[in-house]
Amino acid sequence: MHAFASNWRAGVDLASMDNGSGDQYAVVFDPAGVFLYGFDHESDATPWRESPRAHWPGLLEGLPSSLAHYAAAPEFGFDGFFDATVCAWREKHAEAWECGPVVFAADESDGADWLFGLLADGSAEAYVGFAEDYFEQAIDRDAVAAVLARAPLSRRTVTSLSSTADFEAVAAQARTLGYAIHDQPALRPR
Repeated sequence: MHAFASNWRAGVDLASMDNGSGDQYAVVFDPAGVFLYGFDHESDATPWRESPRAHWPGLLEGLPSSLAHYAAAPEFGFDGFFDATVCAWREKHAEAWECGPVVFAADESDGADWLFGLLADGSAEAYVGFAEDYFEQAIDRDAVAAVLARAPLSRRTVTSLSSTADFEAVAAQARTLGYAIHDQPALRPR
């Protein structure tokens, strides 16, 4: 499930994904910068590869104090441990993303490529491909493209993506995110 929480904490937004199979990520938008982490439960970098659990060497090295408290946030932990296989950050005025000095052999991975592939691609085609595979049903590409283009959200778009969705509830959530709503009543026959 992909989610976005505006004002997750005072002045802080949160984008997240949890696939229900043990893999997840979060992107925290803080006034101090952006904190991103992911957990691929099958990754070579999983903290569960040893007991007691331990992060891959270098994973959190260099994490600035302005964002380091997110690695200790209870929402991102499991049994009191920050379960992460990938972590990156970008402070407010930084010119580039940073991460710890992790090193992998050619056949090792932290899972970042597939965890963030859909997010990094950002195209309607990528999302439709993902959603059709995940939900095992056809997805309206035009409706997805309209959402990604931030076209005013209409009843048709919402219904195309979920025939059981409550338009008023979806519209209320979309409004909190600053999304325009096109709530034109249906035409009535004369």
